[in-house]
Amino acid sequence: MDHRRADSLRRSSGELENHLLDEHVAGHISRRELLRRGAVLGMSVPVLTSVLGSELAGATTRPVSAPSRSPRSPRSAGGGTVRVGIIVPAGAINPLTVADQGGLDMLAQTGEYLCLSTQQLELKPVLATTWSANARADIWTFRIRQGVKFHNGHPLTADDVVYTYQLHTNPKNGSEALSAFKGVLANTGVVKVDDYTVSFHLDAPNGNFPYLCSSDNYNMIILPNGYPPAKWQSSFIGTGPWVLESYHTNVGASFTRNEHYWGPRAKPAASQFSFYQTQAPSILALQAGTLDVLGQFAVSGGQGLLNGDYNIINLKSSDHRELSMRCDQAPFTDPRVRQAIALTLNRPGLVSALFAGYADLGNDNPFAPIFPSTVKLPQRNVDIAKAKALLAAAGHGSGFSTTLYTENFLEMPQLADYIQQAANQIGVNISLQVDNQNVYYDKYWLSGTMSLVDYGNRAVPNTFLTAPLESNGVWNAAHFKNKTYDSLVQSYIGAVDLSTQRRYAKQIEQLLLDETPIIYPYFYNYLSATKKNVHGAYPTAIGHIFVNDVTFS
Repeated sequence: MDHRRADSLRRSSGELENHLLDEHVAGHISRRELLRRGAVLGMSVPVLTSVLGSELAGATTRPVSAPSRSPRSPRSAGGGTVRVGIIVPAGAINPLTVADQGGLDMLAQTGEYLCLSTQQLELKPVLATTWSANARADIWTFRIRQGVKFHNGHPLTADDVVYTYQLHTNPKNGSEALSAFKGVLANTGVVKVDDYTVSFHLDAPNGNFPYLCSSDNYNMIILPNGYPPAKWQSSFIGTGPWVLESYHTNVGASFTRNEHYWGPRAKPAASQFSFYQTQAPSILALQAGTLDVLGQFAVSGGQGLLNGDYNIINLKSSDHRELSMRCDQAPFTDPRVRQAIALTLNRPGLVSALFAGYADLGNDNPFAPIFPSTVKLPQRNVDIAKAKALLAAAGHGSGFSTTLYTENFLEMPQLADYIQQAANQIGVNISLQVDNQNVYYDKYWLSGTMSLVDYGNRAVPNTFLTAPLESNGVWNAAHFKNKTYDSLVQSYIGAVDLSTQRRYAKQIEQLLLDETPIIYPYFYNYLSATKKNVHGAYPTAIGHIFVNDVTFS
């Protein structure tokens, strides 16, 4: 590290930033992690890069919707229409209620976030230009980009940001974003400082809060002040590089280039999205040449795309599946029963069969290998004899019968079949009910005795730790309640340095192995595909597909 530039950086930084630099100097975190954590704390990436030297040059990527040059002299835009296939949205495109991949993808075509969580899990400015925290990390201040206009011509100001965040943090509105904000930020904590500055006064310290203001928290596109979210599907109003042309429920959507966009204008003149209930017809459409881009596909059923005839975008991710077992309903009130089910799964076999190796093993906790704070505990492996012994000790030596509810999405029906077959080895008879996403989410997700659900990528594990596992978690399909767990998670979230996060992560991982309210069989790579002559498509592993930089050769 260049010590003169480092000293200059220290003098201009606060307590949290200097602690981060100390962690790096002491060898506790890598240069890569210093850059990533520095971005979270709002430290200037160019300054950090210059301090660290040329080794980090090129380690960052420009955000999809951030300008590479002044908006006053945008690059010349091209033409043509890019054709994209995605999963059908599960319901109305309402920023408050969207909780599915097709829906979030539609939100982000015209709406924008304060910052983008990139493919490298780094944060990049979008509608916020900078952010910083106080020493306790319980007050975060964001500067809002000037010169941005909504599609109706109204300028973006702090009032729009305050309205959006107060809308989503008010429990009366039932926002899906409460999965991230509950216990973190109340609507009274969203404060306008001036016309282009907003501060967030948190319920407790949170070292990763900016990720909750990013595309990871996919509901949080910025709305015009006072705009009713229930009307959003009629206008798709936002600040983004596309403007809605038409939207047809369960069929598709089309967009035209926003010629007044604050950043570089979209390269294609238009984009056209087709919706698919299942994967097979979308793959056939790409192979037939009627699609240019396929937003996501699974290896299972998509092997034909891996033969070299298509551009494959392969992202390591925290994408995963969660098999919840209701801890408040027999026989799953006994953790030995839950452990027994977990011990029937041949996880390496699953990764091989369903993903051809494009996945990492899960160890029944949400700490994915890509998270820097993850601690690698001994891997849980298949052990049928031990599973039978645990069932017998719990009073179910002859097995039992139950129903598993899940959704018809990518490889999930195949995973459900495998779970059914594996459990049968210990006398557990599982009936499967596989529904379309809208039926599954409306009727069975949070109520079924066994429920298998998809979870999209996050750059930090906070939402995975809180929403599905805390005692009052809004996505707690397992109905798991454990005060020790709740306390450990709050300590983890409040930690601002990596070594402290890892200390709590290890305790959380062990507690979840002991209790096993949820089985995490794997974390899979996020795969997208384009035709060979299509370049510049930018998926994120949570489910976005940005096509404003697409070109054709």
